[in-house]
Amino acid sequence: MSNQSAGRETRPVGPRTPRSPEARQRQRDILHTATDTFAARGYNNASLAEIADRAGLTQAGVLHYFRSKALLLTSVLELRDQTDIEQLGPDRPRGLEFLRHLVDTALRNAEREGIVRLYTVLSAESVTDEHPAQAYFRDRYSGLRAFVTDALREASGLPADGTDGADGTDGTDGVEHAANAIIAVMDGLQVQWLLDPGSVDMAASTDLVITSLLAALAPPGPGGPCTGR
Repeated sequence: MSNQSAGRETRPVGPRTPRSPEARQRQRDILHTATDTFAARGYNNASLAEIADRAGLTQAGVLHYFRSKALLLTSVLELRDQTDIEQLGPDRPRGLEFLRHLVDTALRNAEREGIVRLYTVLSAESVTDEHPAQAYFRDRYSGLRAFVTDALREASGLPADGTDGADGTDGTDGVEHAANAIIAVMDGLQVQWLLDPGSVDMAASTDLVITSLLAALAPPGPGGPCTGR
């Protein structure tokens, strides 16, 4: 809290919580309409007027539930995350199981074009100055890199502290580079798939890259260097 805000009444920063079933459904309808609109046009090109018109409301009606366009965007992203969390289950898988989950995610994404388009458009757009989703995507990538790095270490049999990498030296950079590569491949595949779905198998390509990187990262066994080194 800044000094300027000290002593002031705290105002709610999240979306309003509707009380009636009808209002809750209206809020959900706005979210789904905004999801489709942001996915098709991006945040900057989509207007509240357009979202309101498609939802059958006035701009004031949309703002009654979400207070601002930026808050509507963050609510859309939170809805996307909630969907992923529900599919992941109560406990996050680890090691090889988490890497397999990434392949399963790529397979599942081929059946939800709207979500993939939303993520692809907004993540690219978020690099622009003062984009309201910039912090969201920066944090998301940071967290995902950490998850993938930990999973690669565990699946490859490397120490969790980052020592004794595949070449017998400090393997921290190698594993982190591999994690970045997996994320980059998955995001890049989504762009290719959106442009030409019939030419891209996101799950198969993701599986190939993960398998190849695991072979490259694995420490040498008793019989000699590991496969892929």
